[in-house]
Amino acid sequence: MGSVWDQRLGVWWIAEDHPDHLAVVASPDGAWTYAELASRAHQIVHLLRARGLGRGDVVAAVLPNGVDLVAVSLACHEAGWYFLPLNTFLTDAEVASIVDHSDARVLVAGEAHAASVARVAPSDLAGAFAVGTIDGFESFTDALAAHPTTAPDDCACGALFVYTSGTTGRPKGIRRPLPPGDPGEVAHDAAVFGRAFDFVPFGGPHLVSTAMYHGGSHAYWMGALNVGHALVIMPRFDAAEALCLIGEQRVFSAYMVPTQFHRLLQLPDDVRARADVSSLHAVVHSAAPCPLEVKRDLLAWWGPVVWETYGGMEGPATIAKPHRWLERPGTVGRAIRGTRLAILDADGRELPAGEVGAIYYGSAAPSFEYVDDVDGTQAAHRGALFTIGDVGYLDADGYLFICGRDKDMIITGGVNVYPAEVEAALATHPAVADVAVIGLPDPEWGERIVAVVEPVDGRADDQLATELLAHCRARLAAFKCPRRVEFRDALPRTDAGKLYKRLLVEEYTAPRS
Repeated sequence: MGSVWDQRLGVWWIAEDHPDHLAVVASPDGAWTYAELASRAHQIVHLLRARGLGRGDVVAAVLPNGVDLVAVSLACHEAGWYFLPLNTFLTDAEVASIVDHSDARVLVAGEAHAASVARVAPSDLAGAFAVGTIDGFESFTDALAAHPTTAPDDCACGALFVYTSGTTGRPKGIRRPLPPGDPGEVAHDAAVFGRAFDFVPFGGPHLVSTAMYHGGSHAYWMGALNVGHALVIMPRFDAAEALCLIGEQRVFSAYMVPTQFHRLLQLPDDVRARADVSSLHAVVHSAAPCPLEVKRDLLAWWGPVVWETYGGMEGPATIAKPHRWLERPGTVGRAIRGTRLAILDADGRELPAGEVGAIYYGSAAPSFEYVDDVDGTQAAHRGALFTIGDVGYLDADGYLFICGRDKDMIITGGVNVYPAEVEAALATHPAVADVAVIGLPDPEWGERIVAVVEPVDGRADDQLATELLAHCRARLAAFKCPRRVEFRDALPRTDAGKLYKRLLVEEYTAPRS
């Protein structure tokens, strides 16, 4: 194959130069070469153009992890369409609302998610296709069969269109202008994104263990695909199975979220001892705060291969290389090239190093918009900079540290407490499988701090609650410690690892019957 540095990178060029190179090495749909994957994407373009789709139109998908989601995304990216992957756990009302709000012209859905698309009227769309069988939807396979697999003419660059998870409010649609240029060049840009995290071209397989509809996951598996990393696609995350796949497939790169790290570290010692993780080269995490001890333990196990990034679907902000994080534990890194970071107070004044304030950032790239939400878009921006709602500080060398979400901050007795810090302390207790810290109304303190815990092995009793409170008091100032502990079988999290705290607050503030 020659030197990796001599390769033309990007999925379309790899399909042309190395058609038999595996693009998907393991998945629910089997293995696929780059040529096969590109041919499927071309076929989708021909089908949807025949249904009248033009540049800038929106293609929505409610699909499980697998090759169909990859192919639809690639088709959009070479035909000048917006690809809108939807959370497969949304209700039928939520899916219908987003399809309507986004002006989607096509919907592709998996048979397993028929209930989620039940309120969408196929007659209102240019095309409603089912992978499998859904009442009122056309068979995607049958519809594609009538169209060629050759590369389409008049290619144009598409883009991702996502809706936020809505963990602290209503989901918002995030969209950018379609990029100019040739899709091959833009695919090369995706390869450059992967290279930023040391995704060495043709280095080895990439583990896909998070939900592929999530924007963060999409960015990393697409970045991996565009540098020649064959995808190892898990239908859903299972810690023991992920560990087996890493060894069996010689996984080179991966994207994960902190809750997955926590579950991997909770595997029995003998299972971890037998695991072969020697192939791992670059594992990126983002989306939610990672407790210090969790990351330290993972680095001790896997070695200095864990990269961290901070940002949102509104745009990336920082990268923390493994050795930099070890030098400054807790940092989410420094600003990526071309990005400016600033910490601002409530009046928009820039704060010096060490002072906590709202995190703003921006670059020369076209900024995002919240679709049909001019007020929300303007509120997020201060000039060329914008915020995604987090609070933190910069050290003297420009490394960013996150304190928490502005909307999550608890004010108790007039003092600010950031739940992420309390959650990180509780997560180090061996009996804690997952934890959320919330503020509930209190007539004396304004808000009282409550820890909602998912215990390991279902243990939930007063003795454990006492242990957890003592565990906190040994690690945090008294005013930061929870006043009570609640237990749940499972916490409401997105597949990206973000907590639906608003749901917890609503549950625990609702009148008890």
